[in-house]
Amino acid sequence: MSSVSGSAAGTPSGMTSASRTIGSHEHHWFKEPTEPASKTYVTWLLIAQLIFFIALLGPAIVGIGMKINALQDSGAIAAGGQSFITASAILGGVGAFFATVANVVFGRVSDRTTSRWGRRRIWVVLGTVVMTVGFVVMALGDSLALATVGWAIAQLGANMTLAPFIATMADQVPKFQRGGITAALGIAQNIGIVGGVYVANWFSFSLFIVFVIPSILAILAMVVFVIVLPDKVLPAKPPRMTFGEIIETFWVSPLKHPDFALAWWSRFLITFASFGFTAFRFAYLQFHIGVPEAEVTALIANTTLIYTGALIITAWVAGKLSDKIGKRKIFVWSSTALFAVGTFALIFVQDVSAFYILEGLLGAAYGIYVGVDLALVIDVLPNPDDSGKDLGVLNIANALPQTFAPMIGGIVLAFTGGANGDDYAVWFTVCAVLCLIGALVILPIKKVK
Repeated sequence: MSSVSGSAAGTPSGMTSASRTIGSHEHHWFKEPTEPASKTYVTWLLIAQLIFFIALLGPAIVGIGMKINALQDSGAIAAGGQSFITASAILGGVGAFFATVANVVFGRVSDRTTSRWGRRRIWVVLGTVVMTVGFVVMALGDSLALATVGWAIAQLGANMTLAPFIATMADQVPKFQRGGITAALGIAQNIGIVGGVYVANWFSFSLFIVFVIPSILAILAMVVFVIVLPDKVLPAKPPRMTFGEIIETFWVSPLKHPDFALAWWSRFLITFASFGFTAFRFAYLQFHIGVPEAEVTALIANTTLIYTGALIITAWVAGKLSDKIGKRKIFVWSSTALFAVGTFALIFVQDVSAFYILEGLLGAAYGIYVGVDLALVIDVLPNPDDSGKDLGVLNIANALPQTFAPMIGGIVLAFTGGANGDDYAVWFTVCAVLCLIGALVILPIKKVK
């Protein structure tokens, strides 16, 4: 790829011929793509997503619980359900804070990167390396403090990767392809979750294998991805950002861009509901349903497979159908409402069989959501030049709930969950109501149907 520095020396593919100030909302270096994305790019986008999420979500869903149990067994933290919930809240909350900051910052940084290799490449690979370092610390740490530091580093690195990685969708994929490709991306992510959970189950005897080996494979996958990525090069060095522009890194005006704001809140609320359960799933199964500790990891693996099987079917159908009929909103609000119903139903589950059935329902609902929601969001992005930054702001709606849901849930369960954290009625009701609000806020969006 050619390198362009200083003044624009021509008009690279996909850019406008105008040279305007980067960092203001008036510039438009890059046009929205109109040609189909290359098959090589799409193929490696999906492969890299799959392997990356095997590396990230296995530790997130199962590995944290395994680590806490190991710390309890060693006497590093107190035994018991409430202690487990407190440790889960600390790990999840601190890690998600770092995820929030990293996603927005590195989305903006990648938008402004003038490397001869393009805007996104260096951050995609570097972030995966940082994530791996964090997992080494977490796997080997012998205290809750060290495990928390490791998880914070891992989340920082993961989101250093994810912000520019997802921004390549806005760079490369035209509107008429977005439903199908975002659906496939969501499917790859969730197959990656299944893979990560099964890796954790198969290698539960070694936390180092669970946390580190898949992450090393993710580095290799991201290296191949950036090699085939037709990344765009900024034609001029951005001027130093003003204080106002630095603040705007974390902000998109809801008054100027109400559709984006509504999509943001919908994402925040369904993610809050999802992590309101996910953060405590290990404890929920162990203390609410009464699954023996030795069987929890295998049960999570099996139910995640059911969840993902339902998700794959509905995501693919919803994404393709959304592109065909040119509508997004009905898929997003209806799936969010159905997910709210499923979250509320968790209160009434008393045995493993009922949990399997409910996981299928939740997977089907979330499949419709992931099949269309990212396409809707990209359709309402304020500025294609700032897609990394704006998608980073959107991903605050992914990361903040991962901070607040474990913390708020831990407080709620401390007062309402019983001595062993076995009563989730109040907490899951709160999550379900918030998720339903997330469905309703989609309705006023005007820019997409």
